[in-house]
Amino acid sequence: MAQGKEERKKTVGSLSYDLLSKDTKPLHSPIEQANEQLSEYEDNINLCVKENKNKYLDGFFIVVITKKEKLMSNVIRNYFFARNSCPTPDYDQIVYKYDTKKDSIELLWVVPDKKTCIYMKSHTPLIDPSQFSLLSYVLRFADGSLFKLSKSLNNEKEKTPELNNTRVK
Repeated sequence: MAQGKEERKKTVGSLSYDLLSKDTKPLHSPIEQANEQLSEYEDNINLCVKENKNKYLDGFFIVVITKKEKLMSNVIRNYFFARNSCPTPDYDQIVYKYDTKKDSIELLWVVPDKKTCIYMKSHTPLIDPSQFSLLSYVLRFADGSLFKLSKSLNNEKEKTPELNNTRVK
């Protein structure tokens, strides 16, 4: 490459492949990496609020969907978006409610992936106390309480047809 020219940015796929094919040591500790990811997560939540608080004058819901890339096992992405109505609870989903008048955000639920939900529900006595908050969401997801909450927040009738609201068996 000629001097003065910037190196092209690599795609996520090529970076993932490079990491999987090399036996490399991490550049920073797991704690540093977690702090970096948390900072990016918070930045994305704040960006979502900033971009949507003038669009939804009465408030809105922020939905974070976590997806693992099928072809790159070491790549996990979070997708952030706002919506007017409360979504139906689902796996790999975090939902917040933003109140425009109070300029406040409230966490409504965190539902991890299906495998984690099944494990936590079937091994409740073994769950570490530091995970009790997550366990609470998993159990409320499994018994349909989160589904009822979403219907209530959408001002839906309680007797509307049930969707598959008890997914964790």
